[in-house]
Amino acid sequence: MVASELQKPTKKNRGFYVKMRILHKGRQPEKNLFFKYYQWLLWFSFTLYLLTSFFVTNKPIPLSKTPVFGSKFSLASHVLFEPVNKTSQQSKLKNPATFKDLKIYIYGLSPEYNENWVSNKRCSNHLFASEVAIHRALLNAYDFRTFDPNEADFFFVPVYVSCNFSTVNGFPDIGNAPSLLFSAIQLISTNYPFWNRSRGSDHVFVASHDYGACFHAMEERAIDSGIPEFLKNSIILQTFGVNYKHPCQEVEHILIPPYITPESVRKTLEKAPLTGNRDIMVFFRGKMEVHPKNFSGKFYSKRVRTEIWRRYKGDKRFYLQRHRFTGYQSEIVRSVFCLCPLGWAPWSPRLVESVALGCVPVIIADGIRLPFPSAVKWAEISLTVGERDVGKLGKILEHVAATNLSAIQRNLWDPAIKHTLLFNDLMEEGDATWQILVSLYKKLDRSYRKSRLGVAVAWIAGVGGIYFRGWVSGPT
Repeated sequence: MVASELQKPTKKNRGFYVKMRILHKGRQPEKNLFFKYYQWLLWFSFTLYLLTSFFVTNKPIPLSKTPVFGSKFSLASHVLFEPVNKTSQQSKLKNPATFKDLKIYIYGLSPEYNENWVSNKRCSNHLFASEVAIHRALLNAYDFRTFDPNEADFFFVPVYVSCNFSTVNGFPDIGNAPSLLFSAIQLISTNYPFWNRSRGSDHVFVASHDYGACFHAMEERAIDSGIPEFLKNSIILQTFGVNYKHPCQEVEHILIPPYITPESVRKTLEKAPLTGNRDIMVFFRGKMEVHPKNFSGKFYSKRVRTEIWRRYKGDKRFYLQRHRFTGYQSEIVRSVFCLCPLGWAPWSPRLVESVALGCVPVIIADGIRLPFPSAVKWAEISLTVGERDVGKLGKILEHVAATNLSAIQRNLWDPAIKHTLLFNDLMEEGDATWQILVSLYKKLDRSYRKSRLGVAVAWIAGVGGIYFRGWVSGPT
C-alpha cells in the first residue's frame, strides 16, 4: 500500500498519513536538499553570533548610575577613569611575535589607591617599590597596553599598599593592605563585568613584601593571616618564593626581583666601572644583632647574621659593617663577594644590588627561589651556601677565588644580566617588566578572552564542520 491509495486524512489517521508522505521515495531528495540548506544557514548564523558576542561583550555600567559603597578608604566620590600618562614619553617597543598580541588593561583607580601615596618620594624608591615601577612601566607600554577592556588578556590593578610608612620605626605598615585591596576590588567589580566573569583569575596584583600576599613581615604571623580569600584566584607578582610548600605562595604567582633604582646603579658605575679594582674580598653591611632574639621573641635571620659577625668580624678578608651608610653601593662595587643572608624573609635587595654592581652574590637562605630563572642562570653567576655552613664560609670563598672566580665574573658582568633584574619607567626589551610579560604570556590559559575565542574556534572547526561537510556531500 502506498500513500496515494490512502483516504484523506482525518483526525484519527492524520499521524499515519504524514508518516507515509515523509517516507515517499519520489519526494525525499527535494526535502533532504532543503533540510541541508537549512542546517548550513543555522550553522552560519550561530557562528556569526559566537564571533559577534566575542568581540562585543557587556559594556561597563555608566559611572553616573553606579552607587557609592561604604568603605573607610572611600572618598565622597569614587571615580574610575582610564589613566592618561602625565608625560609625553612612551615605550617605543613593538609587540614582538613572541607575545602574539598580548594585551593588558590597567584599571584607572582613583588616586587614593596609588598616586596620592607618591607624594612621599620614598614610596617610589624603597625596596618594595616595584608596585609603583611596574604600574609606571605598563602605563608607558602602549604596544602591550589596551584602552579597551574587551580586548584585554589580563587586567592590572594598581594599588600601592607599601607606602604607608610607620611613624615609629619608618618601615612600611602593610596592615592596611587587605582592606585597601578589597576596596579596590569592590570598586572594579561594581563598575565592570570583568572581575565577576572570571572570578579574578585574569587579574594581576603586586605584593612585593616579605611574605607576598600574606601581608606581614613575621613569618608565623604571615602564615596565620594567610592570603586573603578574595586574592586566591588571581595572579600575584611577588618577591617571596621558596622551593617547598608554603602557605604564602599557594596562589598563582610570578616571582619578581626586589626594587633597586636604575638611577642609583648608573651613578655608582659612573664613578667606579664594573670591571674596575675590587679591593674588598667579602662585603656585608646590614643588621647583625649580637643578641638576635628581638622583642617578638624570635631570632632574627635564624641567627645566621649573628654567626657571621661572631666568626668573621676580626677577619681581614671580611669587611662587615652593622650600621647604615647611604653610600653603601660604592662599597659593593669595590667587592669581590657580597653576602646575601636571609633577614626575616629569605630574599634581600642585596641580591639585585650585587648583580647590578658586579659583585658575586653569596646567597645564604635555605630553599629560596630566585626570580626569572629562564633569563638568569643563577648557578653561573652566584654562590649558594647552606645556613648551617656559615662557619665554613671563609674556606669556601677562598676555594672559589682560587679556582673558577674569573668564569663566574665573566658571566655576571654580562650587561643583559643586570638589565633583567631592573625596573625602568619606560620598559625596555629584556628588563624586569618585560620578563613579567613573558611570564604572563605563559599563563594565557587564564585569559577569559582567549578562552572564549578558543571555544568559538573549536565549535566552528568541530560541530560547524560536520554540518558543512554534510551539506557539501549532498543528500543520501
